[in-house]
Amino acid sequence: MKDKTKLLITLEELLKKDFSLDEKIKEALKLIFEAFEAKNCTFHRADSGDSFLHLVDQIGLPEKIAQIASKIPIGKGMAGICAERKEAVTMCNLQNDESGVARPAAKDTKVEGAVVVPLINKEGKVIATLGIGKSGEYDYSDDEIVSLEKCAQLLMEKLSQ
Repeated sequence: MKDKTKLLITLEELLKKDFSLDEKIKEALKLIFEAFEAKNCTFHRADSGDSFLHLVDQIGLPEKIAQIASKIPIGKGMAGICAERKEAVTMCNLQNDESGVARPAAKDTKVEGAVVVPLINKEGKVIATLGIGKSGEYDYSDDEIVSLEKCAQLLMEKLSQ
């Protein structure tokens, strides 16, 4: 991962700009995607009216997978389990996952190392998830997970305004 301090400063500056919320999310994902040298990056938002995560934006997902990932049940797949547990979910190689955490369609992304973190509001409710995936097996360090969680926190603060 590139310089995490620079990432957080740049993300914070980006989120202060006079863009629409959709543009801020799109630009934030690009920044995170590049900083983590990811193969894909996803942002799902929880809808208080149902028990699903809805895909807001993504980078790098094949179209078929983006359609499947457009609506994820809480408790299913990496993002859904992240939202349910309210904690980061990581996999060194989701292609070899036998735990059932990675959904079968996730293997079509050709991503191996993946991590998803929750965006948790002041009331302790998950309002969204932020995920990245890399080509090849990859164990995310504690520092990388914390950095991604800090990015999620900055996004959560913007979404809560």
